[in-house]
Amino acid sequence: MVTKIITQHLRHPKSTVMGWVTRKLMERNNRFLEENAVRLCEIQADNTVLEVGFGPGLGLQEAVQYLTDPKGKLLGLDYSEYMHKVARERLRDHIASGKVQLFQGRVESIPLPACSVDKVYHCNCYYFWPDLLAGSAELHRVMKPGALMVTTLKLASIREAVSRGVIQDKKWQPEPYMEALIAAGFTDVRLEEKQHKGRDFQAIFATAAK
Repeated sequence: MVTKIITQHLRHPKSTVMGWVTRKLMERNNRFLEENAVRLCEIQADNTVLEVGFGPGLGLQEAVQYLTDPKGKLLGLDYSEYMHKVARERLRDHIASGKVQLFQGRVESIPLPACSVDKVYHCNCYYFWPDLLAGSAELHRVMKPGALMVTTLKLASIREAVSRGVIQDKKWQPEPYMEALIAAGFTDVRLEEKQHKGRDFQAIFATAAK
């Protein structure tokens, strides 16, 4: 029962005691992956950047520092109303200035025009998408030709979560996700072993070919 509750809140955190615990776990465990996803995107000052599944907003907080040009724009999409509220508070000044815009919704239906995004990043969320191909196709739609997407993850931690029943979805492995990216029209899809500040992790890269 407890494992099931944890799984539900990882997929869709809510404004409950367990949701608060989930938020704290994300803030502790995801910061490293969030920061590295942003770093590997090589964000330019005037880019339009999208984070999918932004959670408590740590990655947004990191990415906005790169967007120093007035044209630079940071967008975020998350399914959870609670995480949307938490991130909105964390980024309130940037939202007020118009630099950051957050959406609550699903990756299969992103409220953005086609070919409007230069960089996309996310971490620890693709295995919660209900339909990998639909999510990948929608991301491909909103990305500009040649735009880069970076996904960061730590497979050892995911395997441990799977073994404990915390992650129960069978599509947690990178291969189904990468196959969906290719089917959706991405090219140069690859998984790379990475290390930063003495810590190992994995990164999946994909380029939107159009």
